Amino acid sequence: MSKTIQMPALSPTMEEGTLAKWLVKEGDKVSSGDLLAEIETDKATMEFEAVDEGVVAKILVAQGTENVKVGTVIAIIAEEGEDAKEAAASSGKADDAPAPKADPAPAKPAKTVEASVPTKAPTPAVADGTRIKASPLARRLAAAKGVDLSQLAGSGPNGRIVKADLEGADSAPTQAAAPSAVSRAPAPTMAPVAAQDFGIPHEVIKLNGMRKTIARRLTESKQQVPHIYLTVDIRLDKLLKLRSELNEGLAGRNVKLSVNDLLIKALGVALIQVPECNVQFAGDQMLQFKRADISVAVSIPGGLITPIVTGADAKGVAAISTEMKDLAARAKDGKLKPEEYQGGTASLSNMGMFGIKQFEAVINPPQGMIMAIGAGEKRPYVVDDALQIASVMSATGSFDHRAIDGADGARLMQLFKDLVENPLGMLA
Repeated sequence: MSKTIQMPALSPTMEEGTLAKWLVKEGDKVSSGDLLAEIETDKATMEFEAVDEGVVAKILVAQGTENVKVGTVIAIIAEEGEDAKEAAASSGKADDAPAPKADPAPAKPAKTVEASVPTKAPTPAVADGTRIKASPLARRLAAAKGVDLSQLAGSGPNGRIVKADLEGADSAPTQAAAPSAVSRAPAPTMAPVAAQDFGIPHEVIKLNGMRKTIARRLTESKQQVPHIYLTVDIRLDKLLKLRSELNEGLAGRNVKLSVNDLLIKALGVALIQVPECNVQFAGDQMLQFKRADISVAVSIPGGLITPIVTGADAKGVAAISTEMKDLAARAKDGKLKPEEYQGGTASLSNMGMFGIKQFEAVINPPQGMIMAIGAGEKRPYVVDDALQIASVMSATGSFDHRAIDGADGARLMQLFKDLVENPLGMLA
């Protein structure tokens, strides 16, 4: 009996994607775990794999197709011993018919089989040690929703639990709400602005998925999140001297610290010491995080992405530097995993390399704050009641005023300033 392969959901919020590249062709034999295609989401390009074995009977969505809805049937797989041509024919005139939507079940005789991204989630087991049969995608979604798979009956092959079995399933009780589980207000709709070229020569540039997402999320942030901005001027002389000394000591380890690496560390430490700012607003409750995961803005072709340095407060600056270089490189290649750019407890955006003296960044919802870093420059500065020339930068914190009071934001900015001006304190 033939099976259908559907457009997978590669993240909890994914609704559509671009089928960037097929890694198989019609007639190829595939086994469980084989890579089928590359899917481009709004932030990254990811591979997904087959769950069962068979022969690719028909590819229904050509590579390069944009805006493919999650759940759309993209290929037909014939089982072992089944004639591939007959399997493709039995699926109906798929080439002429519109792709099915995500919710309706596929027409028989085909049965739905999920394609999923590789996952590190372990296969769950019940109390007697029996392994629960579940697709990788079902396990990942169950973990995200807090669903106990041992309480579900699978409708897939040999009783395997698939994505459809999780629909309507109750979440298991948890001690604290996870950030991804927090209900959010619906995203505001943006009324299209009528184009007016006034006869000026121009070209029409189609927005890619990333740019659409940036437009939607930042509009949501400015409309729904009351921002408060706090700015401090910070002397960099001691930080620059320490960076130079550390780089000399790290010369044999192929590590070269940047100022940004040290600022990531400083913000992580400051958030732990001022936990009132390491929070997320969630309607009638608030999440206060015990770890500082710093999302760092990285400019890539077509937009901006924020890979996350997890636990920046507890990591050494050499580890932060190595991790940040790897994340930035993979971000520019579109190879980040969703968990590497979704989440974070606060953000840091540095535009100093462009000579920007000061700016106010828009909060990346649902986070509670973002730190905007300006360029370090030589300025007249009062040191010990005497006017001197010092290396100074301006840093501006944007805070969600629903969750963070101005006084708490000021404490964070003051501590951040102290840590940068006396950097040995954050390395202790």
